Amino acid sequence: MGAFPASEIGFAFRHRTIREVSSWLGRVNGVSLAARLAVTLASDGARMTFLLSQGKRERLLPACLAVAAVLLSIGPQHPAHARGGAGERAIQSNETRDAGDPILAIVSLQKQRITVYDAQGWILRAPVSSGQKGRETPSGVFSVIQKQAEHYSNLYDDASMPHMQRLTWSGIALHGGALPGYAASHGCVRMPYEFAEQLFDLTQVGLRVIVAPTDPAPVEIAHPALLQPKPGAGAQIVARNAELAEATLKLNQARQAAGTAYREATAALVPVRVAENQKIKADAQLAAAETAAASATTDEARQAAEDAKAKASAAITELQTQLDAAKAELQVKADAHSSARDAVSAAEAAQTAAAEAARQAARAREPVSVLISRKTQRLYVRQGFEPIFDAPITIADPDRPIGTYVFTATARTGADDNVRWTAVELEGPNPQVIATEPRGRMAAHGVRNAGPRPASADDAKATDAEARDAKAALDRITIPQDVLDRIPGASPRSSLIVTDESPSPETSKGTDFVVVLSDQPQGGIKFRKHAPAQEYGFVGARYRAPGFGSPFGGRGFFTW
Repeated sequence: MGAFPASEIGFAFRHRTIREVSSWLGRVNGVSLAARLAVTLASDGARMTFLLSQGKRERLLPACLAVAAVLLSIGPQHPAHARGGAGERAIQSNETRDAGDPILAIVSLQKQRITVYDAQGWILRAPVSSGQKGRETPSGVFSVIQKQAEHYSNLYDDASMPHMQRLTWSGIALHGGALPGYAASHGCVRMPYEFAEQLFDLTQVGLRVIVAPTDPAPVEIAHPALLQPKPGAGAQIVARNAELAEATLKLNQARQAAGTAYREATAALVPVRVAENQKIKADAQLAAAETAAASATTDEARQAAEDAKAKASAAITELQTQLDAAKAELQVKADAHSSARDAVSAAEAAQTAAAEAARQAARAREPVSVLISRKTQRLYVRQGFEPIFDAPITIADPDRPIGTYVFTATARTGADDNVRWTAVELEGPNPQVIATEPRGRMAAHGVRNAGPRPASADDAKATDAEARDAKAALDRITIPQDVLDRIPGASPRSSLIVTDESPSPETSKGTDFVVVLSDQPQGGIKFRKHAPAQEYGFVGARYRAPGFGSPFGGRGFFTW
């Protein structure tokens, strides 16, 4: 690595928060052991200023950073076991074709690497650093449930976790981080910073992530038990959308008619108000004439008053006729407006129902997740991170292990609208027999390895065995027809998980299914709180009391 240039050391002084300094240092290639000690020293120094005044804190922090800068200038002191070969640490991409959208990621704890797949096979792979001993990253089946480009740990000293993709609400995640060449995290999966950023931009919430104790790869598989789209699902969506368009058109027409009726009713109100005002004036004139007649003292005055009374009475009679006609016309217009408003309400209800029907038809084409547990002898269905239903099913020879398999619908096959499936074996039916070498391609029995590794005879045999195990697991399952009818049809990204395990407590609000292999180390998840999304508030930088994050306590920098 060599000495750090003065401009980069100056960066640390200009950015006075440990969060920013640690984020910068984490991105420097080849961070040495001295660098880790330096950052831990600076971090602890910053925390020791917690009890000091603001002025003293501002004077002490640059001093801590200055010591850190000196240590950083020493240069790299990598232990031999942390180096690893260039091939082991390289980020690879499939240059033979254009990459599609990622649908599956597999983290191999054995190989300390992640491989990302689209519908046609692997597209990206990179080294990782998983959980250290005692805080191991749990093996199992997960999915991305949250993404944050800038995130900081709320468990470990506000540690930077850039381009975080959460797998559990208790804190297991994929994120950028330092890779010493071995498992060193507190349970998360660290990836190279540039790879984490690249992957973050490519993925969507819901991406299936498998954390495997070995190094499995997807194999294409066909079996009658694997779900397919409901017959006519595509035509149903077209029909529901057409109904929605028609209902929306009728609603717009009803609203226009109601607007016209309102304007006509408003216009019809004008003659009524005019006739009422004129009648009020005529009534006043009649009353004045009657008063004049009663007080008249001469014949001429009485005659004039009587003439005024007659004229006012005639005007009142005429105005009453006009008022009655105007009110009758107003009632017609008001009734028309009321009917138009009722028509709008009915059209709104029809449009709402049509929109819901179209939404349900579209939802039926969204990815669905099904989990079949040998332990509970039940089938569970989730869609859009929400539970749909669960029901009992039958597994032949229920006391015999079935293994753990993830079947993923990758793409539609063509005009028939069916989907292709792949299978990943996390554990076979005999879990004590664990493969230690990566599996390769298979050329026989119609099963093709979708992974990136070159084929060999041994790899083909291993893959063939995986395919047979996956099919054998499906053969043992009997799902009642009424349960099958309730399961939404499969679409690309749908999944079927068959496992000996029950759903993990991490399966909760705002998640897809989470399955953790019970016979594998789970240190990284056992010590974490299980709670749904709304119970987690991810706060920003903060000071902590002295003693947190001490290197002697095993919670220094580079260990989140």
